[in-house]
Amino acid sequence: MTSSPRAAAKTYQAFLFDMDGTLITSTAAAERVWSRWAERHGIDVAAFLPTMHGVRAADTIRKQNLPDIDLEAEIAWVERGEIEDVEGVVPIPGAIDFVKRLPPDRWAIVTSATVPLARARLTAAGVTPPAVFITAEDVENGKPDPAGYLKAARTLGFDIADCLVFEDAEAGVRAGEAAGADVVVITAAQQHPLKTNWPELADYADAELTVSSTGLNIILQHTPREEVQP
Repeated sequence: MTSSPRAAAKTYQAFLFDMDGTLITSTAAAERVWSRWAERHGIDVAAFLPTMHGVRAADTIRKQNLPDIDLEAEIAWVERGEIEDVEGVVPIPGAIDFVKRLPPDRWAIVTSATVPLARARLTAAGVTPPAVFITAEDVENGKPDPAGYLKAARTLGFDIADCLVFEDAEAGVRAGEAAGADVVVITAAQQHPLKTNWPELADYADAELTVSSTGLNIILQHTPREEVQP
């Protein structure tokens, strides 16, 4: 990591959060369902699982180049399994208190999940959705395309450069970067290590938040796990 152990404070106009792995822990539930899906199609589960995080189900399935499949039926199979399996879906430590401190017009969720799945997981974790809630249905192209984050910033009424993106997966980090936002990587739910040049937070207890009339100020206190070499 290139950031210092205690990063300098910076004021932002809005915070844009990914959902799975960033505000809530759903990794185990998602991997249970996707493991069963991969096994049904003879896909190497161990190699496959790290590639499906932070990406829309449709995009994940398309990338497998499976012959003679009904894409819509496969998407429905996965979504049904994920909606039914919310065991272990809980908030990231400190996340609920953190977002409750944010003004309603200063934060959004940008997720690769569909509306039914996103609401099922947020309900299971006890997180109330914000007014601006961008899901898989709201954009033509999913992460790592920046469309979702750009739409969230635009809907809130702020320049994306004045927003901070909270992410946990490579596709989401790339989406935030492509949009032109700063990024913070949440590591609490990561089961597959991700190295970036952005600051990391183990959870929301590792950040100091100040809300003022000029914006949102965050001080990151987490010491990065190791420096990323160029």
